[in-house]
Amino acid sequence: MTTPSIAVLRITLDDVVPKVIRRVVVPGDIRLDRLHLVIQVVMGWTNSHLFEFRIGAAGWGIPDPDGIYDGPMDAGKARLNTELARSGRKSFNYIYDFGDNWSHIIKVEKIMPMSEGRSTFILLEASGRCPPEDCGGAPGYERLLETLADPDDEEHEDMIAWCGGSFDPTRVDLPALQANLDRLARRWLPRGRTPEKRRS
Repeated sequence: MTTPSIAVLRITLDDVVPKVIRRVVVPGDIRLDRLHLVIQVVMGWTNSHLFEFRIGAAGWGIPDPDGIYDGPMDAGKARLNTELARSGRKSFNYIYDFGDNWSHIIKVEKIMPMSEGRSTFILLEASGRCPPEDCGGAPGYERLLETLADPDDEEHEDMIAWCGGSFDPTRVDLPALQANLDRLARRWLPRGRTPEKRRS
């Protein structure tokens, strides 16, 4: 019987400044469709677009329901520890929104035995605010930040309104992100089980 494990993952959003980085603890055997939801929550995305994990030569996401087009395999049928072992990799890619093409590098920092009574979903670190959805990927985000920083830019006021007010790319609310992660994890608890206490 395999000993349950947890994985410490470092998630870095490619090609954006300021850097957007998250370090999160997840179960080692988490399904990839659930890992997708964890990433959405801790990064601050809205889960409004398609995604794909690329682990070695394999792609995992939402397959074409009609089976007409070649595409990713079903992320709900793959587990993190299995695919890492199969590929022999310690890092892999996660793509979100094929239009904006938000590319994330996920590095497995550590895998260790699961401790009794310890939470299996912990946001250890968060730096940098997630870009707004649908802003045009990394180049569009760079242009957006330039516009927001320049009161003389003719699009300045429109972009402030589009962002819903002021936008600080360095500000991240770790307690709020952890609370969202806690809510997500509670959805996956077996009936009648109470959440484990979180320990750092």
